[in-house]
Amino acid sequence: MSSAKPTMYDDKAAALSPYMPEPVSQPQKKSRCVGRTLVKGLVVILALLTCLHSLEVVDVRSCWSNESVAVDASAHQCTQASAVVPEKNVELWQSLGKTIGTDAYKSRAVEWLGGAVRVPTESFDKMGPVGEDPRWEVFPPFHDYLLKAFPLTHSALELTKVNTHGLVFVWKGSDPSLKPLLLAGHQDVVPVNPDTVDKWTHPPFSGYFDGERIWGRGSSDDKSGLIGILSTVESLLEKGFKPTRGIVLAFGFDEEVSGVRGASSISEHLLSAFGENAFLLLVDEGGGFAQEFGGVIATPGIAEKGYIDVRVEVTSPGGHSSVPPSHTTIGILSQLLVHYEANPYEARLSRGTPMYWKSQCLAAHAPNLPHKLRKALKKGIKSDKALKEAQTELFKDKAFHALVGTTQAIDLINGGVKTNALPEQAWAVVNHRIATDSSVGAVKEHDTALLKSLAQKFNLSYTAFGSQVTGGDGNAYGTLTISDAWGHPLEPAPISPIDAPEYALLSGSIKATYNAHRELEGDDNIIVAPGIMSGNTDTRYYWALTPHIYRYNHHNSGNGTSLSNGVHTINEYMEADAFLEVIRFFSTLILNADEFSA
Repeated sequence: MSSAKPTMYDDKAAALSPYMPEPVSQPQKKSRCVGRTLVKGLVVILALLTCLHSLEVVDVRSCWSNESVAVDASAHQCTQASAVVPEKNVELWQSLGKTIGTDAYKSRAVEWLGGAVRVPTESFDKMGPVGEDPRWEVFPPFHDYLLKAFPLTHSALELTKVNTHGLVFVWKGSDPSLKPLLLAGHQDVVPVNPDTVDKWTHPPFSGYFDGERIWGRGSSDDKSGLIGILSTVESLLEKGFKPTRGIVLAFGFDEEVSGVRGASSISEHLLSAFGENAFLLLVDEGGGFAQEFGGVIATPGIAEKGYIDVRVEVTSPGGHSSVPPSHTTIGILSQLLVHYEANPYEARLSRGTPMYWKSQCLAAHAPNLPHKLRKALKKGIKSDKALKEAQTELFKDKAFHALVGTTQAIDLINGGVKTNALPEQAWAVVNHRIATDSSVGAVKEHDTALLKSLAQKFNLSYTAFGSQVTGGDGNAYGTLTISDAWGHPLEPAPISPIDAPEYALLSGSIKATYNAHRELEGDDNIIVAPGIMSGNTDTRYYWALTPHIYRYNHHNSGNGTSLSNGVHTINEYMEADAFLEVIRFFSTLILNADEFSA
């Protein structure tokens, strides 16, 4: 029996076969009437498909496209882990889950978080060293509260205080060969503006519970994470759990002011005690889950943007305001800042970046994503033109656009001392959040080039980041200097892998938590899509501890975002049910990690 070489039509038929009915035998002869009826029917169907295509309900071209009917390419860009529940400790997990669902436990959890909110732990910019600046003394009362609220945790775990106020708890496992799990959070909260206190629904440090929400500064950011972790550990200890894999808790105390004294010191301590790449994975504050395009999407932050504040300073001769120049120092600075805002950084949705992967997850799994956008994203896997079309649509969402590209915001300005005296100096600070596929060096280069023409226009001697750019001959009218405002630039964080077993462990724990809290089954109730943080966390100091850094605390953001519940502004709150789910998440993650083997 001879074998014929398959043709392109054979290939197409093979690709179509899962979607097409089996062929049926046809009669040898057909009547002319039947033939005309068949033709008319085909015409009607073709007309209907054409109308639907024009309305973007269906894509007629996909009917003849081998690529479109093959396995969804976007799905390959966003593979989903199955829900993961403990096996050895399944009875403990189920028992703790039932406990979390009781009214008695809810009252206890509400009091744990409310009590923490009632101990103010504000941190401020430019605080002096620990032991010298009295504002650090808000933390010992908070430590006293934690000791009282979580007595088993303090008796069973080893506690080390790092730089006086940093807290590192070590829960030793029975198998020291296993890399421990690292859970992080921060004790400090952003200050409450005294001028806004009367605008709060409930006093900012009341920890008031109205039956649904716990109110107050830090109720969400980040005492819900810190107290959620400690509540989990306390509850597991009460159930008699003894870990096989060690667990380390790291709580900084100045995350809101860049972690220079808290997480920075904790990082040095952990590196000394455990070494580089010593942890299974790290979970810190970060993303949660929310409704997006008709689906529930969880978004662990797998990276963070970089950061630099650029100081723009202009000097020129002073004098009496009755004889002004054409442009004062403040006027020149104003034109420079207008030029900044007229020339924002160009954002590009690049393949291999976290937000590109997030968009592919939406294309693969979000049921209500517009058809045109879904099609562009699928084609954009290989087509630059299609990816550009998708980018145009996605960038209509300002938040998405901001997460993709480098942003700039003029946040500080100063100049002048008297109304009748020409200002000799004026300055401003421009905050930059650097895209994950850019760098501090690229920002410096961009800003240097951006202001060069204006420096020449106003005859200013221009120095950028320590290098003379123009006007070094001494004949300039004044000076323009741009520099790193504080001397602490931050490169974009390394991107944590999403094809690693550790990411599957996290994803499976997210799915199991979501299902258990709602008594659901299946793997598609919530989709896990990687993303990035809009700001920076203490993880900036922990890069050497593990490549698997995920910023996620399972906050339920409903139809909003993780910043929509008053974070960093008035009326911060945490839903009690959402806080219970946070505890359920950390208990699921700890028990799953205890049984994990790559």
